[in-house]
Amino acid sequence: MRLRNLVRPVSLLVLALGLAAPALAADPVFPPSSRFGFDPPSDMVSSKRFSGLERLEGGATVSVVELPANAFADLETNFTDANLKAQGFIVSSRQAIKVAGDVDAVLFTGEQPAVEAAGTPAIKKWMLLVGDPTVTGIIIAQATPDAETEETMKRLLTGIHIRPALTLEQQVAALPFRIGNDAGFRPVRVLAGNSVLLTQGTKDEMLGLEQPILVLAQAVQPPPATEQRDAFARAALYSNQTMKDFVIERAQSYRQNGVDWHEIVARALDTASGTPVVISQTIRFAPDGYLRAVGVVKAEKREGVLAKFREVVDSVQLR
Repeated sequence: MRLRNLVRPVSLLVLALGLAAPALAADPVFPPSSRFGFDPPSDMVSSKRFSGLERLEGGATVSVVELPANAFADLETNFTDANLKAQGFIVSSRQAIKVAGDVDAVLFTGEQPAVEAAGTPAIKKWMLLVGDPTVTGIIIAQATPDAETEETMKRLLTGIHIRPALTLEQQVAALPFRIGNDAGFRPVRVLAGNSVLLTQGTKDEMLGLEQPILVLAQAVQPPPATEQRDAFARAALYSNQTMKDFVIERAQSYRQNGVDWHEIVARALDTASGTPVVISQTIRFAPDGYLRAVGVVKAEKREGVLAKFREVVDSVQLR
């Protein structure tokens, strides 16, 4: 298991925001679909941008990554001071502890060094590696200088709650959008609390694109300006490393029901198998974010499937 692949996505998700004086909530706060919950200050809420918590006014964040239970032992071994330093986390202390009753965990304390060239200050950082028998968790908290005390942030992490695994139905219900018409597709997996993988067929594990797949993902970040959206959509399409040799059949922006959309239909090859496929990418823009839908089907089975992709996408309602 490569440390870089596990730590870097977490570092990208965690932003330097702020934390006010603690006022613990009565009930644990669980980010959507997450197994891990917290007793945060009253002005920290579940983030709409990543799996975790943030104070909307700025100052601190807590991000959550969930992995299979057997990942804990490898991570505990690989999270050396040297490896974490290479990822931008200078560890000042580590401590083996118990959380949520009798669950093994390791608490790391340190900082992300200042970057003088960029004018960014050093950031306080805490990481909790949790080894529950049913799930591994990497919980990273960050705070800007003087935003919060060491004791408060440690208490936030070490007071973590762990709930049983959610059913697929519960995870779908927690998504930030609702699918009004499944058009014969069914959910297979929910990812990061803001995206869902659907398929048309009986298999949950699909090798060689045996069945059409459709991924819906909600992003809460400023959308590109109108004149930049075509380039943005093409770049998003080309970033899919599971496909290669893209040939765009059509790309268009349009307005529907008072909402701006962009759609691309393209041919490509599945990188692993070389199978010819057709990709449909639809992006629905909103003032504070966008919904991206990517459907993939074998080229020989495209007839009628692209229309079904569109039926699903058109029926999505944001919560």
